[in-house]
Amino acid sequence: MGTVYAIANQKGGVGKTTTAVNVGACVAEAGYPTLLVDLDPQCNATVALAADKHSEPNAYDVLSGEVSLADAARPTQVEGLSLVSSSPDMAGASVELPRLAGSETKLARAMEGVRERYLITLLDCPPALGPLTVNALVAADKVIVPVQTEYFALEGLAGLLDTLGLIQREMNPRLQIAGMILTMHDGRTRLAQDVEREVREHFPELVFDTVIPRNVRVSEAPSFGVPVTRHDPHCAGSTAYLKLAKEVAARG
Repeated sequence: MGTVYAIANQKGGVGKTTTAVNVGACVAEAGYPTLLVDLDPQCNATVALAADKHSEPNAYDVLSGEVSLADAARPTQVEGLSLVSSSPDMAGASVELPRLAGSETKLARAMEGVRERYLITLLDCPPALGPLTVNALVAADKVIVPVQTEYFALEGLAGLLDTLGLIQREMNPRLQIAGMILTMHDGRTRLAQDVEREVREHFPELVFDTVIPRNVRVSEAPSFGVPVTRHDPHCAGSTAYLKLAKEVAARG
């Protein structure tokens, strides 16, 4: 049986999509079938893998109940990595879902066949604790929290953890925190060092050992429609994401 991970943080620009795309690519390149689901109306994961954000079926069709998650998956350029693309229509889903009874379990109900087909499924969440992220957290087994090593990243962690606790109590008791991953880390700055120390002191069991550095190759890769492991396999970003993928697999 495969494991479903939500990549979530209500703060934008912390590396959720970059983490989802590159961890997914690393796992797939290691020979394990992997599925990435783009739940963000901005469609960044879709574009980062050179997929068409107007193609159908997509994640909006899944949440509408028209197709299952497994049936909406399409292969990508990375062998072993499949994608359920997003669509600009997903912005409408954020408005429509709260009006529907049982809306928070829409994605969970569409998961049939996914765990049997894929070792890992990654749900790339939008930067908000709205209905799309709630759907992902209800459907997931575990959550990975990217944390940018800057001051404001710390501010939102308490609220996110409160939300995760609420989801665990009320809707998904199996949900666990797989870990927090420190991203966009510039070890030359005192701020990054201080933020890393604070996060590790407050959450010693939750923070992954791997730290994702600031790396221009990581930022460039989406413009080429490939993961950084394809764009520059030997850069610091590729090395870090390969290590992270191994850590995620080890935590199972």
